[in-house]
Amino acid sequence: MGYSRARVRGVDDLTPNLRRLTFDVDDLTGLGLPGVADEAVGIYFPFESHRSTPDMECRDGTWAYYDTDPAPAGRNYSIRAADPTAGTVVVDFVIHAAGPATTWAQRAEPGHEVVLTHARSWFTPPAGTSRLVLAADLAGLPALARILEELSSTVGVTVVVEVPAPTDLAYLPEREVETITLVGGNGRTPSRLAQTVAELDLPAPTDTSAYCWFAGEAAESRSVRKHLRSELRWGRDSYDVIGYWRADSERWTRRYTERSTELFAVYRQALADGKTEKEASEEFDEALERVGL
Repeated sequence: MGYSRARVRGVDDLTPNLRRLTFDVDDLTGLGLPGVADEAVGIYFPFESHRSTPDMECRDGTWAYYDTDPAPAGRNYSIRAADPTAGTVVVDFVIHAAGPATTWAQRAEPGHEVVLTHARSWFTPPAGTSRLVLAADLAGLPALARILEELSSTVGVTVVVEVPAPTDLAYLPEREVETITLVGGNGRTPSRLAQTVAELDLPAPTDTSAYCWFAGEAAESRSVRKHLRSELRWGRDSYDVIGYWRADSERWTRRYTERSTELFAVYRQALADGKTEKEASEEFDEALERVGL
């Protein structure tokens, strides 16, 4: 899996909280996008006052910033649309009060360059899924919108969405689905997203035709995963629950840094034991919870 430079082609404000950037990508094929509706890439941003992000270096097959201090800030973002023929991707940025991605997205202009790498995806409903729950806050809205667009059928689909303002709902494509709308959360008021998912009438674990995709704040994601896995006893193939962001991330990062070696060792050991990435990620999250993170 490689990396590619991407230049801003256009900028459009969609809602007061969402800004769309269209990029020309030098090597879209080499980026290795999986072609799944919630595919995402790591975007590395230029330093302040710079127009372009520095190049990465490849060591042992892995592209990264090894000797650059400080390294450019990077964040994961959903690909809202990709056009392999034109060599373009569309990324819709959530505009926050602060942060390196928000700061850059608000000043980005045509010609500015970023680095894209580490493409991945999560949305994997099993064949034969007839009951589909899709839940997201504002950060997960771009992926949710693309998933809805690409569904061949909306029968049996329930959407739970939490946005800071009703104007953000116009962003979603018009599909005939059961929709539960929550206004609030998103770091501005206490979230009700996980609680609302837990209150849904969902099938027993013996019914393998159900699947839940959830993208939101990390603590809310943890609550949903616990509900599906521990209370409903769903198998891991029946859900993909992703923490897109963390409330009070600066404080969390400081605390995590103090114990990062021992905590990440849990993830590495799980993989070494032959467990899947999803199993390893869940064990890592459980280790975080045990130490209050």
